[in-house]
Amino acid sequence: MPVPKIGIIGAGPAGLTLARLLQQNSILCTVYEAEASRENRNQGGTLDLHPEGGQLALKEAGLLSEFHKHSRPEGEASKILKYDGKVLWDDNVMEPWRPTAEGEQERPEIDRIVLRDMLIDSLEKRTVQWGKKVLGVAEDETTKGKFHVSFADGSIETGFDLIVGADGAWSKVRSLLTTEKPFYAGITAIELWAVDADNANPLVSKFVGQGSMFMFDEGRSIMCQRQGSGAIRTYACVRKPETWVEDCDIDWTGADARERLVKEYFDDCGEDLKRAILESRDELIPRKCWMMPVGVKWESRPGVTLLGDAAHLMTPFAGVGVNVAMTDALDLAKAIIAKKDSFTAKFMSDKNNIALAIEQYEKSMLERAEKYATKTMHGMKGHFSATGSDERAGKIQKGYNMVKARELKQKGA
Repeated sequence: MPVPKIGIIGAGPAGLTLARLLQQNSILCTVYEAEASRENRNQGGTLDLHPEGGQLALKEAGLLSEFHKHSRPEGEASKILKYDGKVLWDDNVMEPWRPTAEGEQERPEIDRIVLRDMLIDSLEKRTVQWGKKVLGVAEDETTKGKFHVSFADGSIETGFDLIVGADGAWSKVRSLLTTEKPFYAGITAIELWAVDADNANPLVSKFVGQGSMFMFDEGRSIMCQRQGSGAIRTYACVRKPETWVEDCDIDWTGADARERLVKEYFDDCGEDLKRAILESRDELIPRKCWMMPVGVKWESRPGVTLLGDAAHLMTPFAGVGVNVAMTDALDLAKAIIAKKDSFTAKFMSDKNNIALAIEQYEKSMLERAEKYATKTMHGMKGHFSATGSDERAGKIQKGYNMVKARELKQKGA
């Protein structure tokens, strides 16, 4: 019996989650990844998975218990400061109070590399094809409804009934659906690493605490994240034009780059905040923030779709990107699985089954994307406003007060 040929472009959390969900339902797929191997590069920082987002997708994928083995509940701790170093909120000096879900901390952190490895290990062998950098995707001229993918190694894979673009910000699949492209969001982050913070940077380690530290101010912010590996990543962010990295006269490869950054943009900050930048000397990476237009839409096209950043790239200033992407994967998998019997039993006579699944998926996905992209824009405004730290601390205080009020009510019942 003919079966559909499905190709997933990109081995990030969303693409891998989709592959896992499809395989659980005996639907074959292949993931094509540009990186040479799973050890090819560092996969980024830490992230929190929400019960209704990433955790739900992992639960459906049969991986939630594995996630809890590797997640870090203590990573939820937040520390909020003003630019002058005044502490507005610090979970590290309080008893745990945050809500739990199913007996576990509601939004525990997990390192991206750990999540990725967990997903890869859950797949059938050779599902992920490494070293397959995509040059282009196109519909076959001779066989309507079929697609082929061209790779940088000179190979071409043909006969796809469905191509899923899970290939991030600069997706090679997106152009089949829309002419919209990412644009600069107005923010540049300088990413800095302290690899062995506890031993090599004890003052920074104590300052940051168990989870994340945030300082928001007009046109700038400093954010630190503790990793499960013992590293701390600091992001010194500024609202500047797109060419600022090239035009600011700081040599980012120079030994004095951190000192120049602090002196010119953070010199009036508290000593601990400046130390977080100055003593993170293991890596320095300028990162421009990009985004897709809020509310981007396209007309559904049979045989091709997008998820995650490829569909709705957002800045990281609401902390929802991976959760939205993994929800995309769950919804797309459900849509395909719902059509499984018809598109395998009547594959030759009913070619619209996958197309209908895609159309249904994209409707809800694009609505969800607009909702969270709007939230992210609001978050970005707060991250770079003079009252940003006060607002974040106030929001946490409100949540704390509600939890404590509920506990008192339960005790009195």
